[in-house]
Amino acid sequence: MNAELVRYIDSIHRDRGIDKEVLFVALEDALTTAIRKHYDLDDDFYLNFDRETGQMESNYELQFEEFGRIFAQTVKQNWFTRIREAERDVLYREFEEKIGDIITGTVQRFEGDSVVVSLGKVEGFLPRSEKVRGEIYHVGDRVRTLVLDVKKVGLKVRITLSRASTGLVRRLFELEVPEIADGILEIRKLEREPGYRTKIAVNSTDSRVDCVGACVGVHGTRIKSIIDELGGERIDIIRWTDDPQQMLINALKPAEVSHIQLDEVTHKALVLVEPDNLSLAIGRRGQNVRLASQLTGWDIDIMTRAELEETLAREEEEERKRLAGEDGIEATGTTETTGTTEATEGGELSAEEGAKGEAEPTEAAATSEPEGLTTIPASDLPQGTPGEEAPEDPLAEAPLAETPLAETPLAEAPLAETPLAETPLAETPLTAAPHSEAPLAEAPPAEAGSADSGLAESPESGTLEGGTGEHANNAGTNNKGLETQNKETGSSGEESAEHSAEKPAS
Repeated sequence: MNAELVRYIDSIHRDRGIDKEVLFVALEDALTTAIRKHYDLDDDFYLNFDRETGQMESNYELQFEEFGRIFAQTVKQNWFTRIREAERDVLYREFEEKIGDIITGTVQRFEGDSVVVSLGKVEGFLPRSEKVRGEIYHVGDRVRTLVLDVKKVGLKVRITLSRASTGLVRRLFELEVPEIADGILEIRKLEREPGYRTKIAVNSTDSRVDCVGACVGVHGTRIKSIIDELGGERIDIIRWTDDPQQMLINALKPAEVSHIQLDEVTHKALVLVEPDNLSLAIGRRGQNVRLASQLTGWDIDIMTRAELEETLAREEEEERKRLAGEDGIEATGTTETTGTTEATEGGELSAEEGAKGEAEPTEAAATSEPEGLTTIPASDLPQGTPGEEAPEDPLAEAPLAETPLAETPLAEAPLAETPLAETPLAETPLTAAPHSEAPLAEAPPAEAGSADSGLAESPESGTLEGGTGEHANNAGTNNKGLETQNKETGSSGEESAEHSAEKPAS
């Protein structure tokens, strides 16, 4: 049994590349754990195997025939788990050293968008992000990929492969061009758009060796094998130089550059080309200028001389408009400030003048008589008979001084609406009027009442709603004239008025 154990461990060592010491230690740990659990032993129990003969040594007497099938299964499971862990560690160390190297594998299957590539003892995964657009893979195809990353996942190793990395092109050049591997040529920088175009800048440490010619090879044999491996991807090989202008000229090839202007502050480069070289300098979908910018580290603007002149003219026009707009805004602001100051001063003056103007009409209205009114002497007013109350003065209820002449100008009064001729003085002669038909005292009070009512309609507002103030004053004057005539007629008129007043009472 001991000899068979040694041969079995040696076989696993050769097949899986696991060290014998690791296998013996794993077996010892599995047996020790199972025996301690079975007999409930302390930590002082130990068990060792001789590496040459396979003889077991222990501080306890053990009889393996006493252990059952469950014990054997537990030891086997623990030992195999340790073997798989050791195998994972071996594979991890092996492929960790190959990160950045090219490895050849066979397409085995597809898992979603990822391609599973068999690498012999382990499988590699080519995710969608690391595939080249346009490449189609079939089961059984042999592919050359770059080892991008290696990780431990459980008891397995996950290896990530890449076909879109710039490292793949670098490693292909190192394999195809011996001068690069020998150190005569140096790849200074490399930029790539997978599946479309690659720009690589090389430099030679030996002046007798042409860096570009060495990479191309005789009749292009070296570069052709690299292009075929990349599926027809276009590769531009340029000569590296420390001069920024010359480096930009080399990076934009195959386009011919007419003039270059560099801005050190913003790190921008203005490149002028001929109209027939404009599309060639930009490239398909901007690939050429984009890769050149990444390769040199400068922001590149490509245009023709006519486009440059047009751009400069447009910028000058915009600057002129901007300056004109600023001047207009300043002038407008000055004008608005001046106008605001003048308006403020004018408003203050207008307010003062308005206050003075309001005070002056009030004083004038209180001291002066309104136009169109006639002052009646006190001697002409009717005195009445002794013992008789004096008739009420209709003008006393609405003083003329209270009428706001400014609101209802006298010139606007419609005089034609109530003409003075409507008062029928001739229809009722004082001498011929019978006592029963037309009392002399009734007509004047009626006319006076109408005039009085017209003045008393709006005492607060001072507005004459039954007629204008001038009309009412004229009517009052006529009434007073009529009363004067009645007075002059003598006692006959007074007696007629008394009889007229007594007749309704009886």
